[in-house]
Amino acid sequence: PCPLTAAALSCRRYVAGGQCKSTAKLEGKVAIITGANTGIGKETARDLARRGKVIVACRDIAKAEAAASEIRAETGNQQVIVKKLDLADTKSIREFAEKFLAEEKELHILINNAGVMLCPYSKTADGFEMHLGVNHLGHFLLTFLLLERLKQSAPARIVNVSSLAHHGGRIRFHDLHSEKSYNRGLAYCHSKLANVLFTRELARRLQGKSQRRAEFTANALHPGSVRSELTRHSFVMMWLWKIFSFFLKTPWEGAQTSVYCAVAEELDSVTGQYFSDCQPAYVSPRGRDDETAKKLWSVSCELLGIQWD
Repeated sequence: PCPLTAAALSCRRYVAGGQCKSTAKLEGKVAIITGANTGIGKETARDLARRGKVIVACRDIAKAEAAASEIRAETGNQQVIVKKLDLADTKSIREFAEKFLAEEKELHILINNAGVMLCPYSKTADGFEMHLGVNHLGHFLLTFLLLERLKQSAPARIVNVSSLAHHGGRIRFHDLHSEKSYNRGLAYCHSKLANVLFTRELARRLQGKSQRRAEFTANALHPGSVRSELTRHSFVMMWLWKIFSFFLKTPWEGAQTSVYCAVAEELDSVTGQYFSDCQPAYVSPRGRDDETAKKLWSVSCELLGIQWD
């Protein structure tokens, strides 16, 4: 090929990033993926459906059913089940958990994937700022409600989809819901930092309680810059995403690290880590602040009205 084509191909390979090489089967195992009707969530569901049973947990049931039937047809796995879950409403989260616990006796993988990005200022049903409410508090509550079932099913894994954007975040305890000042880009960064801190504190607490470290793990990840619907709230970002699409990952490429964290055998006893391109990645100093992680944990419990010791 001409030098230009070769350069373009090697650039594309670099952008694509790491791939999950694991062929691990999940026979008899159950995975939940939030926000699995589009983008990297859908591609994660498609991959895991080739391995075992997948619960697609989404707010938009029609979209979720369309995605699930496509995945069933492609993988031949009829065990791709749609459940209603609105992370912007704690009532919906509790209802989802209650139904799941009544119907499923085991849960081996929980992938907290759903997210909102660059929303105009708005609040969830419970009065939380939307980014913090959906991306952090919603998944925090969901994990809390499903934790015992995960423990009973051990070895089990929790995978939190964060972002490189956590580097620009800070936990503003004095204005957690951005009522004094709001910047939608920063609000997204703050919520992604919350994902990293939650993962860190969760792993610390679980390690303390588990005799065998491999029983129970929690890791976070950056999927990469992906061509997805996540930019739908920003015309400028959608426009930029279109122009630079060659330099963005496809949803399949973006899903690779989520799949890796969920199934790779070499991560059996790895917990509290942060990955990108299927390998450990650098965490910002704020993402390694144990005091902030502990404080965020207790404030989150307070806001949600739960006791999680």
